[in-house]
Amino acid sequence: VALGLILSACVSQAASANLPGTSWKLVSYGPAGNQTPAASGIDTNLDFGTDGTVNGNLGCNSFSGNYQVTNGKITFSMMISTMMACVGPQMTQEGIGLKIMNGTVRYTVADNKLTIVSASGDNVITFSQ
Repeated sequence: VALGLILSACVSQAASANLPGTSWKLVSYGPAGNQTPAASGIDTNLDFGTDGTVNGNLGCNSFSGNYQVTNGKITFSMMISTMMACVGPQMTQEGIGLKIMNGTVRYTVADNKLTIVSASGDNVITFSQ
């Protein structure tokens, strides 16, 4: 039993260690089974600070807030965003992405890709390093 507790603690710490101090670029977004590629020519970023802050831009507006990682889940809180209006795919990918990064969501990091799954499991947003 003790070994199991130690191993699960190590797994939790390893998963948490995947995000602080990392920066990601948007690859795709949308329904889990039918991802839409990120709009070409649009600079995007998602940056996880080592201090529990997160910030970025998914195509139009800058956003920031706090995050906490526990057991394969990220809890986003106190998220704020600028409110500029943009056209077409920029607003679409940003709108879907920010809806996914709300509250507690599941995530995985594998092969230099970060996948964040909405709380409902219906939508996914994928990033690469």
